Amino acid sequence: MDASHHFEFQGCTLTARPSGALWWAKARTLTVSDLHLGKAERMARRAGLQIPPYEVQDTLQRLQSEIEALSPTRVICLGDTFDDMEAGRAVAIQVQDWLTRLQSGREWVWIEGNHDPGPLPLSSAHLAELTLATLVFRHIATPETGEISGHYHPKAKLPVKGAGAARPCFLYDERRVILPAFGTYTGGLRTSDPALSRLMGPRARAVLTGPRALPMPMPR
Repeated sequence: MDASHHFEFQGCTLTARPSGALWWAKARTLTVSDLHLGKAERMARRAGLQIPPYEVQDTLQRLQSEIEALSPTRVICLGDTFDDMEAGRAVAIQVQDWLTRLQSGREWVWIEGNHDPGPLPLSSAHLAELTLATLVFRHIATPETGEISGHYHPKAKLPVKGAGAARPCFLYDERRVILPAFGTYTGGLRTSDPALSRLMGPRARAVLTGPRALPMPMPR
């Protein structure tokens, strides 16, 4: 059984993966957003908070699993790849090597985010945004139609009693797609928040991540 959710957007068939990655099969393009690598280090550096520093390994392992499953020819990271620029500059050699292996043999695009607004200390293209066919890839949503973005870390839960905690989710309508945060240590914004309610149209759908992608009307 296919655990993903397929939908049409601006003439393209896109797939919301249970992992939180977006797959565009025709273009062999995998997109993820908001990895926030180095968040544990940044929290220790700025606030003295000590949390297990395993989020980089967990996030990259899940990204590697998506790449191995789909064999994309292009990967797009939609900004906030690192939790701040210092975390990006301080990235361990082992992490740089891991990312280099993931990039090998494919086009890789780093989109600027608000947490990492400058070029990252990593190879491949560094862009403010990218246009492919009818789609525009950027970090933060704008009024433009046809865009795929991240930034907000949307979360939602099933509207049933005992549904459990809110899960990261995709949001999409006829104008835009917003990806969930792919990073392990990332909070989230409930879809009922005015910031998301104003962005998404009345027929917007949410797709919860987890063991399988679960589509439903966007909770407001």
